[in-house]
Formats: sequence, structure tokens, C-alpha cells
Amino acid sequence: MEYQLSFSVNKNIYLRDPEGTELGKEIVKHSIELIYKLGFEQFTFKKLALEIGSTEATVYRYFENKHRLLLYILNWYWCYMEYLLMYRLQNISDIKARLEIVLELLTSELPESSGHLDYNLQLLNHIVIAESSKVYLIKEVSEINKNEVFKAYKDLCAKIAEIIHEFNPSYQYPHSLSTTLIECIHQQQFFCINLPRLTDNLHQRISASQFTSAFARDLLFKVLQNS
Repeated sequence: MEYQLSFSVNKNIYLRDPEGTELGKEIVKHSIELIYKLGFEQFTFKKLALEIGSTEATVYRYFENKHRLLLYILNWYWCYMEYLLMYRLQNISDIKARLEIVLELLTSELPESSGHLDYNLQLLNHIVIAESSKVYLIKEVSEINKNEVFKAYKDLCAKIAEIIHEFNPSYQYPHSLSTTLIECIHQQQFFCINLPRLTDNLHQRISASQFTSAFARDLLFKVLQNS
């Protein structure tokens, strides 16, 4: 299925809009592939420059540092996820079905590509699971938050909280449950693959995605139906 995207990433994150040039898109595309392959700690602009056949100075024209580049990649993902959620919710009036769509979107593996998109969504999804906390679990988070660089994530959480509230208007903590649900899903998927003894999928009888989907569904609906 092809999506005509119409979102943009917060301009405070980058120095030059990577979506505005073919080289910028190549920087983002190969960053996703390289961060997935090496991990964020081992990823450097020098390695990226070699990968795209350019120079470190060129990469620095687009991003101040690799933290900002990771922040851009994650913001692009959250914008895409909100867009995808709104697309899938069109014409869905049943409130429980809307929550089911939220769970499916958050727990299903994305395809490598979709429509005209150049970025590997599957690798991007793995980066979000493994690396996303590294953009806000830092000492400077309050300072960088002043530029609303986490707005895309907040907007997605707010949309999910709205659907939670629709399902159970008397539930007091829809925003907290929304963020907990997303982070819980990321952690359980990561643990299933890397530290399975921290889950109940110890022997990995089903995939991380299937296990996390079942767990998240049980958690979400039991909380909302018993409140």
C-alpha cells in the first residue's frame, strides 16, 4: 500500500533539511542502515561519510552531531507512525477496533519499504526499539526539549491517549497509559530478543512481535475494563 506523506520534521533538529536534497536523503538512509548494523555508540560521522562516498564536513552541514541525527531519524519515524495511525483509523467508528489498530501498529513489524519511501522501515523500527531512549535519557533533555524536538512523539502519545479516553472516559491516566504502553512494547520486544528471561517468552516459542502483542493487549484491556 502506498502512502502520500505530508508531514515534516521539526526544523530545530537539523542544520539543513535532509529531505531537501538527494544527498540529504542518502545521509538519512545510510544512517539508518549503519546505526542498525553498528549500534548508536559505534556509529560515527566518519563511518557514515565513507559509506556514502562523501566527507564528514558534508554530514556536519546537515546535522550538528550524531545525537541530532538520531533525533531526526526517530522524529521521522514518529511522524510516520502518527500518519499511518490516522490513515488506518479512517472510517473506523468502533472504539475497541480503534484500540486494536493502535496495538497492531505498535507491535507489528514494519515492512522494509512502503510505496515510494526510500528508508528501510524494518531497520528503522529496530532502531526505535533499541536506541530511542538515548535521545531523552540524557542530562540535557530539559534544555533541548525547549525547542519542541519531542513533539512528534508527544503528538502520537496524545492521539493514543485520546482513543483510550474514548474507550473508557472514566479512566484517570490515559496519557500515562499511552506512554507506558509504547515504552513497554519496545522493552518487551527488546527483551524477547536479547534478554528473554526478563519476559514470559523465555523459550521463544513465538516471535517477539507476537508475544508483545498478546502481552500488550492483555495489559491494556484489563486495565481499562477493570477501572
